Amino acid sequence: MDRLATHLWVAAYRARLEIEGVYSHIVHRGDATAGAVMVKVATMDGQSVLWERGWDEHGGPAWVSATASIAEADADAQIARARSRDRDLWVIEVEDPRGRHFLDDPSLT
Repeated sequence: MDRLATHLWVAAYRARLEIEGVYSHIVHRGDATAGAVMVKVATMDGQSVLWERGWDEHGGPAWVSATASIAEADADAQIARARSRDRDLWVIEVEDPRGRHFLDDPSLT
């Protein structure tokens, strides 16, 4: 099965967020076709959660929380370390006081 190019997935994800009135922006653009994606969900209180692609209990692809709720500065440091290892990494920041991210929306798989 062919994978969807990363830039297309990012555009669809941001459109999904926009429909719900959730602000997002691209912090770093990675490889347009095959870059990995990390999502930072900032809850507007100085805290955030990082999400990245991983595997579910059945071995299928899933979005998993890479951190519990942590200080935004710590999340930014973790993102910087990840980017130093992977220059093709996309970083999207989502800002929502309720911590909504919609990564579990079936239309985005």
